Amino acid sequence: RKQMAQIRELVELPLRHPQLFKSIGVKPPKGILLYGPPGSGKTLIARAVANETGAFFFCINGPEIMSKLAGESESNLRKAFEEAEKNAPSIIFIDEIDSIAPKREKTNGEVERRIVSQLLTLMDGLKSRAHVIVMGATNRPNSIDPALRRFGRFDREIDIGVPDEIGRLEVLRIHTKNMKLAEDVDLERISKDTHGYVGADLAALCTEAALQCIREKMDVIDLEDDSIDAEILNSMAVSNEHYQTALGNSNPSALRETVVEVPNVSWEDIGGLENVKR
Repeated sequence: RKQMAQIRELVELPLRHPQLFKSIGVKPPKGILLYGPPGSGKTLIARAVANETGAFFFCINGPEIMSKLAGESESNLRKAFEEAEKNAPSIIFIDEIDSIAPKREKTNGEVERRIVSQLLTLMDGLKSRAHVIVMGATNRPNSIDPALRRFGRFDREIDIGVPDEIGRLEVLRIHTKNMKLAEDVDLERISKDTHGYVGADLAALCTEAALQCIREKMDVIDLEDDSIDAEILNSMAVSNEHYQTALGNSNPSALRETVVEVPNVSWEDIGGLENVKR
């Protein structure tokens, strides 16, 4: 909620009421960098803000604008900014910005260096009256060229982190809104049991629980039939047991790459403590 309030302040106010900044005599922010783990909803937030403000939304997927042909990548970037200025008020959203704007001293590719330079030029060239906001999203903010992170470019950085228990409950309510749940499903309990889960993990958990429910009915469903008996469909509901099974089969994405090594140690390997060993 705090992050959403920040984004609304930095995006909605300049796009809807630019006179507020003009009357005080300051320039509104041009760029906002959203960073956080994969699946935390960075792209979704950008689309939601554009929808609420009624702004034209131009999405650039970092790897998509890369081209082998000399100068084409920069041309693609220029066209995006020109299109956004024509359709102002608008939001340019650059997803996976770290893939097109890495630190120039650490990259060997000439294309990446030229794209960073072009992006710097385009952001500096945005007129304060153009009503264009640039939003970037990344999982690795420290791998972006530092020149992009200074004031006047991506001068605001917002951490879209892992949701807390209340945030997880809200996400679960959204994903189960159209699901047929049994009476024993306690979303508050599930939100307590899903520490470390981001929005995408919770969506996957709900899907897995629904699949568990379908698997239970596979014995009475004839896949050769064109339709499934209405009685079977009416008897289906996702229960707490389905969710518990799904929890056992899923891991939060933040922990998937973490492997905990359990040492193979027995009592014989420990010296002393004879009374304890008994």
